Amino acid sequence: MHHHLRFISEQVAPDDAHVILVLDQAGWHTTKTLQVPDNISLFYLPPYSPELNPIERLWAYIKSHYLSNRVYNDYDHIFDACKKAWNKMTENQFSSICTTEWISHVD
Repeated sequence: MHHHLRFISEQVAPDDAHVILVLDQAGWHTTKTLQVPDNISLFYLPPYSPELNPIERLWAYIKSHYLSNRVYNDYDHIFDACKKAWNKMTENQFSSICTTEWISHVD
């Protein structure tokens, strides 16, 4: 998570932008040792609220359209199926599934 936050921080223009990162309350998001760069603020979703988390909707779509009603031989087989499913997603599908009224881009 430290590396992920640092990467996001480096993508933001210095001194003229600030990131508000919306997260669930997974342990690696809330650990007290997490090093949050100065140009990022963390905003936590309420516990047990998957309907507010866009990635949960995306995961449900991928499972229902690409991964369900199948038999997988082993971990590698399901991993490959997940990778193929992810790579089939188009930008329009991703946007349609993950867009919410409460999340907007501000210029």
